[in-house]
This record gives sequence, C-alpha cells and structure tokens, in this order.
Amino acid sequence: MLYIKNTTLYSPRERLDNAAVLVDGGRIVAVGYAAAVACPPGAQVLDADGLLLTPGFIDMQFNGGFGDDFTADPTTIWQVAAGLPRWGVTAFLPTVITSPLERIAQAQQVVLSEPAGFRGATPLGLHVEGPFLNPQKKGAHNPAYLQLPALEAVAGWSPQTGVRLVTLAPELPGALPVIEALAARGVLVSAGHSTATFDEATMAFDAGARYGTHLFNAMPTMHHREPGLPGALLTDPRPVVGFIADGVHTHPSVISLVWQALGPERLNLVTDAMAALGMGPGKHLLGDFEVTVDATSARLADGTLAGSILSLDQALRNLIRLTGCTLADALATVTTTPARSLGLDHERGQIAPGYVADLVLLSPELEVRGTVVRGELVYTAE
Repeated sequence: MLYIKNTTLYSPRERLDNAAVLVDGGRIVAVGYAAAVACPPGAQVLDADGLLLTPGFIDMQFNGGFGDDFTADPTTIWQVAAGLPRWGVTAFLPTVITSPLERIAQAQQVVLSEPAGFRGATPLGLHVEGPFLNPQKKGAHNPAYLQLPALEAVAGWSPQTGVRLVTLAPELPGALPVIEALAARGVLVSAGHSTATFDEATMAFDAGARYGTHLFNAMPTMHHREPGLPGALLTDPRPVVGFIADGVHTHPSVISLVWQALGPERLNLVTDAMAALGMGPGKHLLGDFEVTVDATSARLADGTLAGSILSLDQALRNLIRLTGCTLADALATVTTTPARSLGLDHERGQIAPGYVADLVLLSPELEVRGTVVRGELVYTAE
C-alpha cells in the first residue's frame, strides 16, 4: 500500500487542499482530506508537502526517445517506456510511422508482451501513423511504403491486438470503409497527413473518425472559403484534436487561438517526440530518415519538421503560459481528454477510487518531482 499525504490534489478538474490518497494493488482506494483518509499500518508513506498531485499524463503520439526510434526498432518500446515517468508520462501510445505492414505486426507483438519486473510508463497500444497517408502531405514519412487504405491490411488491428489509434487520410479511395471497420472494433481513427476538404473530413467523422493528428501540420492551410481539414477539426464537435504545443509546429499565437476554439474537452496535447528526446542536439533517426536536431526542433535535410523534442510536462507549461488557462483545464488535455478518447475514462485520467494509481507530483512551478505508475513510485527528481 502507498499513502500520499500533505498534498494539493487536482483530480484534475477539482482542487483539494491538504489531501491524502491511499493506493492498494495498483488502484486508488481512497481520496479526500487527510483527516478523513486514514493511513493503514505498514503502508509506505509519501509526504508530498508543498507539492501538487495530479493524474498521470497520457501521450497519444510518441515516436521514441533516449536515442531509440520505435519504427526503426519496435523492440525498444519498453526500455524507452521505463524513462518516460521523468516527464510525468504514466501511459502512452508508442507511435509507428509509415513502414511495411510486417513492421507494424512486429510492434504489435512487442507492445503486448510486458517484460517481467517492468517499471515505467504503460504502453496502452500502438498509434499506427500510416501507411494510409496522402503522398502530398507525407511529411517525414517514407513514400516508398505509402499505400491506399484496404480492409485486408487492417484485418488484425484492434485494441486487443495492440492497436489503439490509426492515423489515415480520409480522402483516399477505400478510406471510409476502413474507418468504419476500425471504429467498430474500438480503434480510435484519426484524420491526418491529408488534403481532405471540409466535406471529406465531415464524411470521415460520419464514418466514425473521432480524432485529428497534429492540427495544422501535414494538412492544407485553412482558407476562409475552403476551411479544409483544419476547419473541420476546429468546428465539428465530434473529434478530439491532437496538438503539438511547442511554439515550433505552430506559431505561439495559434496555440492561444486553438485553445479558444477547442478548450479542455477537445484539445489533446501530444509531443510527437522522436528519438532525440532526452538526448540533446545531433543526428537521430525517425523511421528510415536521418533527422538533424538543434535546441528547439527536429528536421529532415530539406527543413521538413520530423517530430519534436518536446516533453509533455513542457507542453503543459507552454499551454498555461501562452493561453492563461487554469492548471485544472490544462491538465484535462493530458489526462481526462485522452483517456476518454481511448475509451479508458472509466479507469484512467482521474484521481478517484477504483482508478489506476497513475499519479504525478509537481512543484509549484509545475516541474515533475515524482511519478507513480500503477501504485508504485517509479521516479523521483534528484
């Protein structure tokens, strides 16, 4: 058992001062004022005096880190996952970009096979970003592996087989039946790397797509007479929208505009981080391509953005700084909103009895000081 006391708790939308949380068997069993939540004999006690306690962060688009790229080598998923709690990430979707279908199948097997004694962020299933993308908006994806959507290609994809999220271009021939099939199996389908018009995007939402991959990036510029995919994502109430709040993928002022349009219920902060996260500037891989990383961005030789070096806790701080939103609202974008999108809001994304005990301890400056995954303290800051 783990007993956390003397903390200011964000659940995330409600704040509770002088709070305590009791964890047993990897689940939260009691939450409340410290005077009302007793510490059982023998429990491990964590005094969080001066710290904030929040739900664990969920990153729905994460390509790799610490020098490892999941597309190049899916076997690195678990070793990278072990390091993610330093940024408050307790669960994530390992992202495999456009590659042969055999590589995706390999990644499915890896993500379903947790190593004995593993301590770190939980891979909830893959984010398969490609190969059903529009070549005109391929970004840093290898065009040699792009293909049209086909039901036979996704026949083995479901949350039960390790696939949680699939990004595709909904305007491609065959896309709508694939969206319908995946959505019926509980896979979250996303529109991205696409030239879809507003009407084509709306047809995708009608077919069951409920997400948008990195808003504004790898999609047409929004025009006042043809708002396209960006306009559809901003105005249709059905999709949750992934967004990279690093001030590089979009201008800082656009972050504020997006917040005003979407708010905490439909905005989902993601990192799209790649192998350089945690490593520093230099040459790194994203899929098949070498990427040059400097202090702020990751780019191909032609200047194309190739993922990011953003951490999710920094994205959270950026959102608050650039929009003036509350911490509670910002937290929703990395906790309750992604959990709801994945159909996991009955057990993740909140601090409440019965929920998985994924928790983050933050300083008043919102720096990660400690991370609990499935009831175990797996990271503490130096």
